[in-house]
Amino acid sequence: MKVILLEYVYKHGVAGEVIDVADGFARNYLIPRGLAVKATSGEMKRAEKLREQASARRAALDKQLNELARQIDGVELVFGRRAAITGKLFGSVTTQEIAEALLAKTGVDINRRRISQQALREVGTHEVPIRLGNEMSPALRVTIVPEQELAAYLAEQQAGSETEEAEAAPPVAEAEATTLEESAEQS
Repeated sequence: MKVILLEYVYKHGVAGEVIDVADGFARNYLIPRGLAVKATSGEMKRAEKLREQASARRAALDKQLNELARQIDGVELVFGRRAAITGKLFGSVTTQEIAEALLAKTGVDINRRRISQQALREVGTHEVPIRLGNEMSPALRVTIVPEQELAAYLAEQQAGSETEEAEAAPPVAEAEATTLEESAEQS
């Protein structure tokens, strides 16, 4: 049966779209709940306005998803877990744990079902794709280290970031010193 959606219906479409669904789904679910109407010629004319609104909402949603993808692309999450000498974990890092760590680090709340389905069961750095349903597919860097080495790894990362900041600072200081010397010479 062809119906015109009046509201967004998960996995079926947005308001104003004409979709073909099973008769029972339309009669027993969509139409009684006011989510859709049967696609007649009169309703098709009325639905044109809904289509315009739907395209505007879809564009806004795509813009939001792209902004979200830019925020989380390349974020590194570090987990400390018990591991065997071979590098295999006693357990795994779950998608729920990844979602919670992402929320804590960036403030972005992602449904765990949008995170890759593969379980992370080995020590190392893993690229974990996030499915947002748009053209961008951001990936998180999940680093798993043995539990006993976590503090050393975090200290090493902190020292590395401080070193990068220190290396970036001297050129600015040198530039200021040269401008001070030049101004002294001109005076």
